[in-house]
Amino acid sequence: MILAAGLSPAWQRILVLDRLATGEVNRARESYECASGKVLNVGLALTMLRANSITLSVIGGTTGQRIQSEFQNVGVPARWVEDRAITRTCTTLIESATGQITELVENASPIDASSWEAFRAAFIEESARAEWVILSGSLPLIGGRPAASTVYDELMANCPGHVILDARGAELWAGLACRPFLVKPNREELAATVGRPLPDDAALRSAMLELIERGAEWVLVTDGPGAVWLASAREWWRFTPETIRVVNPIGCGDCLAAGLVAGLEEGLSCPEAVCWGIAAAAQNAQSMFPARLDHVLVRESAKRVARVRLA
Repeated sequence: MILAAGLSPAWQRILVLDRLATGEVNRARESYECASGKVLNVGLALTMLRANSITLSVIGGTTGQRIQSEFQNVGVPARWVEDRAITRTCTTLIESATGQITELVENASPIDASSWEAFRAAFIEESARAEWVILSGSLPLIGGRPAASTVYDELMANCPGHVILDARGAELWAGLACRPFLVKPNREELAATVGRPLPDDAALRSAMLELIERGAEWVLVTDGPGAVWLASAREWWRFTPETIRVVNPIGCGDCLAAGLVAGLEEGLSCPEAVCWGIAAAAQNAQSMFPARLDHVLVRESAKRVARVRLA
Protein backbone atom coordinates (compact mmCIF):
# COMPACT_ATOMS: atom_id res chain seq x y z
CA MET A 1 0.00 0.00 0.00
CA ILE A 2 1.11 3.60 -0.71
CA LEU A 3 0.46 6.50 1.65
CA ALA A 4 0.43 10.05 0.23
CA ALA A 5 0.66 12.50 3.12
CA GLY A 6 1.05 16.27 3.42
CA LEU A 7 -0.13 19.35 5.27
CA SER A 8 -0.68 21.82 2.41
CA PRO A 9 -3.66 20.86 0.22
CA ALA A 10 -5.33 23.45 -1.99
CA TRP A 11 -8.48 24.19 -3.91
CA GLN A 12 -7.39 25.18 -7.41
CA ARG A 13 -8.97 27.80 -9.67
CA ILE A 14 -7.85 27.78 -13.32
CA LEU A 15 -8.61 30.82 -15.50
CA VAL A 16 -7.95 30.87 -19.24
CA LEU A 17 -7.38 34.36 -20.70
CA ASP A 18 -6.61 35.50 -24.21
CA ARG A 19 -3.77 37.57 -22.77
CA LEU A 20 -2.89 38.77 -19.27
CA ALA A 21 -2.52 42.53 -18.92
CA THR A 22 -1.16 43.58 -15.52
CA GLY A 23 -2.76 46.66 -14.01
CA GLU A 24 -5.90 46.25 -16.11
CA VAL A 25 -9.23 44.42 -15.96
CA ASN A 26 -8.80 40.88 -17.30
CA ARG A 27 -11.77 38.75 -18.30
CA ALA A 28 -11.43 34.97 -18.34
CA ARG A 29 -13.11 33.13 -21.19
CA GLU A 30 -12.84 29.78 -19.39
CA SER A 31 -12.92 28.95 -15.68
CA TYR A 32 -12.36 25.65 -13.88
CA GLU A 33 -12.01 24.50 -10.27
CA CYS A 34 -10.64 21.29 -8.75
CA ALA A 35 -8.77 19.77 -5.81
CA SER A 36 -5.01 20.27 -6.00
CA GLY A 37 -1.91 21.00 -3.91
CA LYS A 38 1.03 18.59 -3.88
CA VAL A 39 -0.36 15.94 -1.54
CA LEU A 40 -3.75 15.86 -3.29
CA ASN A 41 -2.17 15.72 -6.74
CA VAL A 42 -0.10 12.72 -5.63
CA GLY A 43 -3.15 10.97 -4.18
CA LEU A 44 -5.27 11.62 -7.27
CA ALA A 45 -2.51 10.45 -9.61
CA LEU A 46 -1.98 7.23 -7.63
CA THR A 47 -5.67 6.41 -7.92
CA MET A 48 -5.67 7.17 -11.65
CA LEU A 49 -2.68 4.81 -12.01
CA ARG A 50 -4.65 2.04 -10.26
CA ALA A 51 -2.24 1.93 -7.33
CA ASN A 52 -3.34 0.72 -3.91
CA SER A 53 -3.11 3.98 -1.97
CA ILE A 54 -4.61 6.32 0.60
CA THR A 55 -4.24 10.10 0.95
CA LEU A 56 -3.87 11.81 4.33
CA SER A 57 -4.18 15.57 4.77
CA VAL A 58 -5.71 18.43 6.78
CA ILE A 59 -8.73 20.30 5.39
CA GLY A 60 -11.12 22.99 6.63
CA GLY A 61 -14.00 25.26 5.63
CA THR A 62 -16.00 25.21 2.42
CA THR A 63 -12.97 24.57 0.23
CA GLY A 64 -12.09 21.61 2.42
CA GLN A 65 -15.61 20.27 1.93
CA ARG A 66 -15.25 20.63 -1.83
CA ILE A 67 -11.98 18.70 -1.75
CA GLN A 68 -13.55 15.93 0.30
CA SER A 69 -16.55 15.76 -2.04
CA GLU A 70 -14.37 15.58 -5.17
CA PHE A 71 -12.24 12.79 -3.72
CA GLN A 72 -15.39 10.84 -2.88
CA ASN A 73 -16.81 11.36 -6.38
CA VAL A 74 -13.57 10.31 -8.10
CA GLY A 75 -13.11 7.36 -5.74
CA VAL A 76 -9.81 8.41 -4.15
CA PRO A 77 -9.32 6.69 -0.76
CA ALA A 78 -8.58 9.38 1.80
CA ARG A 79 -8.40 10.14 5.50
CA TRP A 80 -9.01 13.73 6.55
CA VAL A 81 -8.09 15.68 9.67
CA GLU A 82 -10.54 18.58 9.95
CA ASP A 83 -9.25 21.97 11.10
CA ARG A 84 -10.89 25.34 11.78
CA ALA A 85 -8.79 27.13 9.14
CA ILE A 86 -10.21 27.32 5.62
CA THR A 87 -8.15 25.37 3.10
CA ARG A 88 -6.33 27.79 0.78
CA THR A 89 -7.26 28.58 -2.81
CA CYS A 90 -4.55 28.88 -5.48
CA THR A 91 -5.11 30.31 -8.95
CA THR A 92 -3.55 29.42 -12.30
CA LEU A 93 -3.73 31.98 -15.12
CA ILE A 94 -3.25 30.54 -18.62
CA GLU A 95 -2.69 32.91 -21.56
CA SER A 96 -3.98 31.18 -24.67
CA ALA A 97 -2.22 33.63 -27.02
CA THR A 98 1.26 32.95 -25.63
CA GLY A 99 0.92 29.74 -23.62
CA GLN A 100 2.40 31.55 -20.64
CA ILE A 101 1.36 30.29 -17.19
CA THR A 102 1.11 32.56 -14.13
CA GLU A 103 0.62 31.13 -10.65
CA LEU A 104 -1.03 32.98 -7.75
CA VAL A 105 -0.21 30.87 -4.70
CA GLU A 106 -1.61 31.29 -1.21
CA ASN A 107 0.55 30.00 1.61
CA ALA A 108 -0.79 26.86 3.24
CA SER A 109 -3.48 27.65 5.80
CA PRO A 110 -2.32 27.67 9.45
CA ILE A 111 -3.51 24.69 11.48
CA ASP A 112 -4.14 24.20 15.19
CA ALA A 113 -1.63 22.35 17.32
CA SER A 114 -4.39 19.81 18.05
CA SER A 115 -4.85 19.22 14.31
CA TRP A 116 -1.12 18.56 13.93
CA GLU A 117 -1.26 16.01 16.76
CA ALA A 118 -4.28 14.35 15.13
CA PHE A 119 -2.46 14.28 11.78
CA ARG A 120 0.66 12.79 13.37
CA ALA A 121 -1.38 10.07 15.08
CA ALA A 122 -3.20 9.28 11.83
CA PHE A 123 0.11 9.17 9.96
CA ILE A 124 1.60 6.68 12.44
CA GLU A 125 -1.46 4.47 12.05
CA GLU A 126 -1.61 4.61 8.24
CA SER A 127 2.14 4.39 7.61
CA ALA A 128 2.32 1.19 9.69
CA ARG A 129 0.39 -0.48 6.84
CA ALA A 130 2.25 1.20 3.97
CA GLU A 131 5.21 -0.19 2.05
CA TRP A 132 5.74 3.20 0.38
CA VAL A 133 5.15 6.69 1.81
CA ILE A 134 5.25 9.94 -0.17
CA LEU A 135 5.67 13.07 1.96
CA SER A 136 5.27 16.30 0.03
CA GLY A 137 4.32 19.95 0.23
CA SER A 138 5.20 23.05 2.18
CA LEU A 139 4.71 23.23 5.93
CA PRO A 140 2.04 25.55 7.40
CA LEU A 141 2.01 27.49 10.62
CA ILE A 142 1.20 25.11 13.47
CA GLY A 143 -0.44 26.56 16.54
CA GLY A 144 0.41 30.07 15.33
CA ARG A 145 4.12 29.35 14.91
CA PRO A 146 6.21 28.35 11.89
CA ALA A 147 6.49 24.58 11.62
CA ALA A 148 9.87 23.27 12.73
CA SER A 149 12.12 21.93 10.00
CA THR A 150 11.99 18.61 11.87
CA VAL A 151 8.29 17.96 11.09
CA TYR A 152 9.07 15.55 8.25
CA ASP A 153 11.75 13.65 10.14
CA GLU A 154 9.39 13.37 13.14
CA LEU A 155 6.96 11.61 10.82
CA MET A 156 9.64 9.51 9.13
CA ALA A 157 10.99 8.33 12.48
CA ASN A 158 7.70 6.47 13.00
CA CYS A 159 7.52 5.11 9.46
CA PRO A 160 8.55 1.48 8.79
CA GLY A 161 8.13 1.71 4.98
CA HIS A 162 10.21 3.29 2.22
CA VAL A 163 9.88 7.08 2.11
CA ILE A 164 9.92 9.42 -0.89
CA LEU A 165 10.49 12.95 0.39
CA ASP A 166 9.55 15.89 -1.85
CA ALA A 167 10.95 18.82 0.14
CA ARG A 168 13.70 21.42 0.01
CA GLY A 169 15.92 23.53 2.23
CA ALA A 170 15.88 22.93 5.98
CA GLU A 171 13.07 20.35 5.77
CA LEU A 172 15.08 18.30 3.28
CA TRP A 173 18.30 18.52 5.31
CA ALA A 174 16.50 17.43 8.47
CA GLY A 175 14.74 14.56 6.69
CA LEU A 176 17.99 13.09 5.36
CA ALA A 177 18.89 11.90 8.85
CA CYS A 178 16.05 9.36 8.60
CA ARG A 179 17.57 7.89 5.42
CA PRO A 180 14.69 8.25 2.93
CA PHE A 181 14.58 5.91 -0.04
CA LEU A 182 14.46 8.86 -2.46
CA VAL A 183 14.38 12.67 -2.34
CA LYS A 184 13.01 14.70 -5.25
CA PRO A 185 14.01 18.39 -5.44
CA ASN A 186 14.04 20.20 -8.76
CA ARG A 187 17.30 21.77 -9.89
CA GLU A 188 16.48 25.21 -8.50
CA GLU A 189 15.42 23.74 -5.15
CA LEU A 190 18.58 21.63 -4.98
CA ALA A 191 20.75 24.69 -5.62
CA ALA A 192 18.93 26.59 -2.86
CA THR A 193 19.29 23.62 -0.50
CA VAL A 194 23.06 23.22 -0.93
CA GLY A 195 23.54 27.00 -1.09
CA ARG A 196 25.38 27.29 -4.41
CA PRO A 197 24.60 27.51 -8.15
CA LEU A 198 24.61 24.35 -10.26
CA PRO A 199 25.76 25.58 -13.67
CA ASP A 200 26.80 22.25 -15.20
CA ASP A 201 26.42 18.49 -14.91
CA ALA A 202 29.47 18.10 -12.66
CA ALA A 203 28.09 20.63 -10.15
CA LEU A 204 24.69 18.94 -10.27
CA ARG A 205 26.14 15.51 -9.60
CA SER A 206 28.25 16.85 -6.74
CA ALA A 207 25.17 18.33 -5.08
CA MET A 208 23.20 15.10 -5.55
CA LEU A 209 26.02 13.07 -4.01
CA GLU A 210 26.04 15.44 -1.06
CA LEU A 211 22.43 14.47 -0.31
CA ILE A 212 23.31 10.79 -0.70
CA GLU A 213 26.20 11.15 1.75
CA ARG A 214 23.76 12.75 4.22
CA GLY A 215 21.38 9.77 4.05
CA ALA A 216 19.31 9.57 0.84
CA GLU A 217 19.50 6.27 -1.04
CA TRP A 218 18.45 7.88 -4.33
CA VAL A 219 18.23 11.51 -5.47
CA LEU A 220 15.97 12.48 -8.39
CA VAL A 221 16.29 15.97 -9.89
CA THR A 222 13.99 17.52 -12.47
CA ASP A 223 14.66 20.63 -14.53
CA GLY A 224 11.37 21.77 -16.09
CA PRO A 225 11.03 20.28 -19.59
CA GLY A 226 14.73 19.39 -19.60
CA ALA A 227 16.59 16.26 -18.59
CA VAL A 228 15.77 14.31 -15.44
CA TRP A 229 18.70 13.06 -13.37
CA LEU A 230 18.84 10.09 -10.99
CA ALA A 231 21.75 9.17 -8.73
CA SER A 232 22.65 6.70 -6.02
CA ALA A 233 26.03 5.95 -4.50
CA ARG A 234 26.73 3.57 -7.41
CA GLU A 235 24.52 4.72 -10.31
CA TRP A 236 24.10 7.93 -12.36
CA TRP A 237 21.29 8.21 -14.94
CA ARG A 238 20.00 10.83 -17.38
CA PHE A 239 16.47 10.64 -18.78
CA THR A 240 15.19 12.67 -21.73
CA PRO A 241 11.43 13.33 -21.74
CA GLU A 242 9.52 13.50 -25.02
CA THR A 243 8.77 16.94 -26.44
CA ILE A 244 5.10 17.79 -25.79
CA ARG A 245 2.67 20.68 -26.08
CA VAL A 246 2.09 21.99 -22.56
CA VAL A 247 -1.47 22.93 -21.58
CA ASN A 248 -1.05 23.27 -17.79
CA PRO A 249 2.16 22.20 -15.98
CA ILE A 250 0.70 22.37 -12.45
CA GLY A 251 1.17 19.05 -10.68
CA CYS A 252 3.80 17.60 -13.01
CA GLY A 253 6.31 16.98 -10.22
CA ASP A 254 3.60 15.38 -8.10
CA CYS A 255 2.54 13.07 -10.93
CA LEU A 256 6.19 12.15 -11.44
CA ALA A 257 6.40 11.10 -7.79
CA ALA A 258 3.14 9.12 -8.05
CA GLY A 259 4.18 7.37 -11.26
CA LEU A 260 7.58 6.53 -9.80
CA VAL A 261 6.12 4.93 -6.67
CA ALA A 262 3.37 3.14 -8.62
CA GLY A 263 6.17 1.54 -10.65
CA LEU A 264 8.20 0.68 -7.57
CA GLU A 265 5.15 -0.96 -5.99
CA GLU A 266 4.86 -3.18 -9.06
CA GLY A 267 8.46 -4.31 -8.61
CA LEU A 268 10.27 -2.12 -11.16
CA SER A 269 13.84 -0.99 -10.53
CA CYS A 270 14.26 2.64 -9.59
CA PRO A 271 15.45 3.72 -13.10
CA GLU A 272 12.55 1.82 -14.71
CA ALA A 273 10.08 3.41 -12.28
CA VAL A 274 11.42 6.88 -13.11
CA CYS A 275 10.29 6.28 -16.70
CA TRP A 276 6.76 5.74 -15.39
CA GLY A 277 7.05 8.96 -13.42
CA ILE A 278 8.25 10.96 -16.41
CA ALA A 279 5.43 9.57 -18.56
CA ALA A 280 2.87 10.51 -15.89
CA ALA A 281 4.28 14.04 -15.65
CA ALA A 282 4.19 14.46 -19.44
CA GLN A 283 0.57 13.35 -19.65
CA ASN A 284 -0.32 15.68 -16.78
CA ALA A 285 1.21 18.68 -18.59
CA GLN A 286 -1.05 18.06 -21.58
CA SER A 287 -4.26 18.26 -19.52
CA MET A 288 -6.14 21.22 -18.06
CA PHE A 289 -6.72 19.46 -14.72
CA PRO A 290 -3.79 18.22 -12.60
CA ALA A 291 -3.28 14.50 -11.91
CA ARG A 292 -6.19 13.21 -14.01
CA LEU A 293 -4.18 10.47 -15.72
CA ASP A 294 -4.85 7.50 -17.99
CA HIS A 295 -2.91 4.54 -16.60
CA VAL A 296 -2.78 2.70 -19.94
CA LEU A 297 -1.29 5.69 -21.75
CA VAL A 298 1.24 6.25 -18.97
CA ARG A 299 2.51 2.66 -19.22
CA GLU A 300 2.80 2.91 -23.00
CA SER A 301 4.51 6.32 -22.90
CA ALA A 302 7.01 5.08 -20.31
CA LYS A 303 8.45 2.72 -22.93
CA ARG A 304 9.44 5.72 -25.07
CA VAL A 305 11.34 7.62 -22.38
CA ALA A 306 15.01 7.75 -23.40
CA ARG A 307 17.47 6.91 -20.65
CA VAL A 308 21.19 6.36 -20.43
CA ARG A 309 23.39 5.18 -17.57
CA LEU A 310 26.41 7.44 -17.28
CA ALA A 311 29.93 6.61 -16.12
